Amino acid sequence: MTITTLSSREFNQDTSRAKKAASKGPVFITDRGKPAHVLLSIDEYRRITGGHRKIADALAMPNLGDTELEDITFELPRVNIGIRPADLS
Repeated sequence: MTITTLSSREFNQDTSRAKKAASKGPVFITDRGKPAHVLLSIDEYRRITGGHRKIADALAMPNLGDTELEDITFELPRVNIGIRPADLS
């Protein structure tokens, strides 16, 4: 695996070079000399993250037993919405 480092300017001027380099390994993109972003191939990204994941799965609560669900408290603050006349001028 080859690691490539490009400045933001180099990345903006030659994105095709960055994409080719990403097929061989991660590409670190720097801002003012400090790493700010990483470009990966989709295959490498999926390998790292464990494949496809649906947003609903990421946001879902874990499957807990009934007794564990009782320990979860969820209270919303009361909201008072006043009614005012419409301004039709």
